Amino acid sequence: MVKAAVAGVLGFVLIFIESMIVMKLKGYETIQYGGISPFINVWAMNFFFVYAILTQVTNWYESKQELNEDSTY
Repeated sequence: MVKAAVAGVLGFVLIFIESMIVMKLKGYETIQYGGISPFINVWAMNFFFVYAILTQVTNWYESKQELNEDSTY
């Protein structure tokens, strides 16, 4: 549940970071997404991207903790 909430917020933040990068590279002053539907599509892609990364980080952290517990004995 927490992972989904964090992915939702970070996915939204990524939209602005990506927009800033595009505006700097292309020399634009603003970006039009063409409506709410394309904006939601970009957010959804970012959401699943961040969710996948958080899943991998969580799995890595849990396996690292298990290795640390085994090595203490």
